[in-house]
Amino acid sequence: MIKYLNSSRLSMLVIVLFLFSCKTESVKEIETDLASYVNPFVGTGGSQLNGHGNTYPGATYPFGMVQLSPDNGKSGPLYCSGYSYNDAIIAGFSHTHLSGTGAGDLADISFMPTTKEIKEEYFLQPDDFISDYITKKGIKLNEYYDTEEKAPSFKKHLLLKYLSEFSHEQEQASPGFYAVKLLEDDIDVELTTTEFVGFHKYSFHKPAKENHIILNLGFSINRGKPVKTYLEQRSPNQFVGYRFTDGWGGQHKVFFALEFKDTPIKFRTFNVDKKLQNSGVVGKGVQGVFTFDGAKTKTIVFKVGLSSGNIEGALADLKTVDKYNWDFEKVKNDTRSKWNEILSKIKVTSDNEDKKRIFYTALYHVYLTPNRFSDVNGNYKGFNNNMENAKGYKQYTVFSLWDTFRALKPFLAIMEPELYSDIVNSMLAQYQQTGVLPYWEIAGTEGGSMIGYHSVPVIADAILKGIGNFEKDLALKAMIDASNHDRKGLGLYLKYHYVPTDLKEDATVSKTLEFSYDDWCIAQVAKYLGKEDIYKEYMKRSEYYKNVYDPNFKLMRGKNSDGSWYEPFHPRFGEYGNLHYTEANAWQYSFFVPHDTDELVKIMGGKDDFEMMMDSLFTQTSEVLGRWTEDIVGRIGQYAHGNEPSHHVGYLYDFIGKDKKTQFWVNKIMDSLYADTPEGLCGNDDCGQMSAWYVFSAIGFYPVNPLDGRYYFGSPQFENVELNLPNGNIFTVKANNVSDKNIFIKAKKLNGEILDRSYITYQELIKGGVLEFEMTSNNR
Repeated sequence: MIKYLNSSRLSMLVIVLFLFSCKTESVKEIETDLASYVNPFVGTGGSQLNGHGNTYPGATYPFGMVQLSPDNGKSGPLYCSGYSYNDAIIAGFSHTHLSGTGAGDLADISFMPTTKEIKEEYFLQPDDFISDYITKKGIKLNEYYDTEEKAPSFKKHLLLKYLSEFSHEQEQASPGFYAVKLLEDDIDVELTTTEFVGFHKYSFHKPAKENHIILNLGFSINRGKPVKTYLEQRSPNQFVGYRFTDGWGGQHKVFFALEFKDTPIKFRTFNVDKKLQNSGVVGKGVQGVFTFDGAKTKTIVFKVGLSSGNIEGALADLKTVDKYNWDFEKVKNDTRSKWNEILSKIKVTSDNEDKKRIFYTALYHVYLTPNRFSDVNGNYKGFNNNMENAKGYKQYTVFSLWDTFRALKPFLAIMEPELYSDIVNSMLAQYQQTGVLPYWEIAGTEGGSMIGYHSVPVIADAILKGIGNFEKDLALKAMIDASNHDRKGLGLYLKYHYVPTDLKEDATVSKTLEFSYDDWCIAQVAKYLGKEDIYKEYMKRSEYYKNVYDPNFKLMRGKNSDGSWYEPFHPRFGEYGNLHYTEANAWQYSFFVPHDTDELVKIMGGKDDFEMMMDSLFTQTSEVLGRWTEDIVGRIGQYAHGNEPSHHVGYLYDFIGKDKKTQFWVNKIMDSLYADTPEGLCGNDDCGQMSAWYVFSAIGFYPVNPLDGRYYFGSPQFENVELNLPNGNIFTVKANNVSDKNIFIKAKKLNGEILDRSYITYQELIKGGVLEFEMTSNNR
């Protein structure tokens, strides 16, 4: 029987053991098992307006192909990852999930164990069966799914009979492992993964004649809708198939290979429109039931390999775990060891155990995405919907670029340059196959969400920092093509030198500002490659942000095509999808000029006026106006940490010599908006961006402009931080006398020399060395 301890309780147990033991071995064990500080439930709870990170708690491998996690079986904004801590129902365990996104998809290849009788009527039920069933049982329909969501295949194959209640008291999660008890059938579920393969272990405790595993290829949440599924038996223990869905951005493909340790005594398939194809069954939502002798097989272990390329790739991925010989604990322990290897790249020293848990959980979330997309053979679903092969690199997927270009990608540039190179090559592969760089790539399709062309700063950063092996001239051409691809108002931007607000385009101010930044990035690459004409052209474009600056308000605001200001204007109006801003208002976006901050200070009236505007941002009312403002969360005044446009803003005091104010507000953000609880993220984690902000800031610095190679100082949280860099060097950050009160920097040194600036550079960092802060409670 499994003893369930959630991550927080597990961490407390480790601390107690430490306190009652003075053995050197115990100390070493705690220091090396950094995974014990990670709480995967952080970000899974809360509401849309308070503490909702949309993360998943399930088992995964760093940047792995498989994210094996529970699904509550509901759609809607609280279930973008498939799971909400507020829920008490589990509908299955699927192999692909998004972490922290504001929209949902995936949840491919779902399994659910049960001891209940298998009845065909529950698999072939028409829509009116659902209505009859819930009426008879007195179930409220909206407790099972959001009736406004468009997921007819999910409603049709709801399998209400096979859902199960669960309790958080009998649930646990840690890096690479998830376990829960399904209460209705008394089944212990344990999940772990490798890079390519998901492992399931189901222990049945209720006496039953038959134990069943249901494979539901028709299961879906939110945007993903199955259009074609296939299931075939290859041998008594081995099954293969695929699931094609019409999802976020187009068709997704997941091929799978499934193998049981023990042989099922019975295998059945169900589907309303099932058809025989070769030796398998095809349909929109094929379901398979694998039945085992309840007296002889109390524990069912099986493994699932995935590929987006073909079935052969899934089988090849499955072969990668033959070495484990069905040893579930060995897989679990090896994956935990891999996580410890990753987490130990940054070692922090502190007596504050709570902050260490927050830090290492954030670092864990940073390493969840992007995800491996090419299989062990190098094959993957191309953007032309054909199978492609990644030659000389690994293809990755899930690029939430509007979010992650700000901190997550700069972090990977420092700590994971090999992966960063693969990311760039993955982006260029999309360009070569479609003629367009990714904006929000998911599962080999272009999701098309969000604004700007933020592949550009990611690729540009690799070029300027000398990271990766790819063709630089091809990359520059791809970036230039992106800057001229008429998408989301770019044609208007090129014509008017801003995006007019009166020409049926929304988020016009946000688009102007972000286009300008991306253009500046292109200019830097052109200069680096000696393309002077291109450099001059894009530097001119990078100043277009000035065209939406209103000196009367000292804010960025919407402008009409005739040059007049759009009326009415209210700086706190932030309705989602409004004419002026993306998921924000004028206060949050008016400081987004990371490439030209000194000039922004100047046009706002100089240092004193800029300080006044910054003070106003943080200290005014937190009220926002308009409907659907759920993304403008984590507010301190009008600063909104729960969404990305604000993330660099706390550091802007450094640019006007008011460093103590940066230190105060950055510390307040970390102290009040991050916690070791399910509600511990103030907004969507957005594929690790929210967590990457914390990792950088807790160390003591942040990349205000992700491309310029400068990291501006904030308020370090730990006495000592060691960054074990991939080139073998160690960069150490010391914060002498740091405490909950001593949050201000009194003095700073780099390698023993007094530092009279508020930043360090990329080159200084990767050389290794010691950055030393003297901390104080004095804010003067």
